[in-house]
Amino acid sequence: MLYLWPESLWLLLALPLLPAAYLWLVRRGGKVAVRYSSIGTVRAAGTRSWKRHVPPALLFLACSLLLFAAARPVARVPLPWGRSTVMLAMDVSLSMRVSDVKPTRMAAAQEAAKLFLRDLPRDIEVGLVTFAGSTQVAQRATLDRAALVTAIDGFQMQMHTAVGNAIVLCLAELFPDHGIDVGEMTFGSGKSHGRSLDEQPKGPPKPIAPVAPGSYASAAIVLLTDGRRTTGIDTLEAAKMAADRGVRIYVVGLGATAGTAPTGEGLPLYLQLDEATLREVARMTGGLYEHAGTAEKLRTVYENLGSRLAVQTRETELTGLLALAAGLFMLGAGALSVVWFRRLA
Repeated sequence: MLYLWPESLWLLLALPLLPAAYLWLVRRGGKVAVRYSSIGTVRAAGTRSWKRHVPPALLFLACSLLLFAAARPVARVPLPWGRSTVMLAMDVSLSMRVSDVKPTRMAAAQEAAKLFLRDLPRDIEVGLVTFAGSTQVAQRATLDRAALVTAIDGFQMQMHTAVGNAIVLCLAELFPDHGIDVGEMTFGSGKSHGRSLDEQPKGPPKPIAPVAPGSYASAAIVLLTDGRRTTGIDTLEAAKMAADRGVRIYVVGLGATAGTAPTGEGLPLYLQLDEATLREVARMTGGLYEHAGTAEKLRTVYENLGSRLAVQTRETELTGLLALAAGLFMLGAGALSVVWFRRLA
């Protein structure tokens, strides 16, 4: 636990004075009671002797919490996810026909993505980007889960793998005012992949002031791929753009890491998953890398990602919470004093 105002912790040294003052008052009051009270009053006091200490104890706890609150403590606590948009970037290259992940990588990825949509909180918008040799916005960010499922079922596979382009296109969707154009960055000629032909080229991306990786609290990218970049924007260059904007990238590597595997047509296909680069993408952006070698593992990964995006452990100031608890202890002390003794503590 950290404290924004640690110098205020010196006030805790005054805490022992409170029980000392209370004990002095109890002893002084006891002498007065013995001198002036009737026997009946003494017997009644004896039957509820423990009760008289409860309200002061609650007040002592309240004061302790307020002194801790004055130091403005900060701790990492699980809280509901504050982001509002998740971009799913899914590989649709021809290697997704491979059947080492049953029934095929593509079918397993589609089912896992649908499961992810089902488990994700309904108030989080989801956008869908597909990538192979080119990148496409299959579905802009929406709360309509049925539209997303339809887009997932309509995947069309292509040659090559442009991982960097997928990341950049997700960023273009998340930050439409940043002037990010995939075609311009790829070819330098104003060509824009995944966008309408009547859209004008935007030129170079808008200069931004970099922020801490993973600090953007309104969006994240979930990237699934089974290979390595073969064309397009450099993957780590794209990851740097995401890191500078504070966007986390959660990466899922699918299938075999190297070698050959059969396609759906029975033909062997050379495969090589670039785990080193994908891990670096996750590290640079403050995200997470997971490898899924089977359909069951892929479903588990997506389930875990859904839970991670629903609840995030974040550094949160606890001052307000401690002050609220102190107020409740004070109210409890006052209520017990009224109920038990017909007076306030």
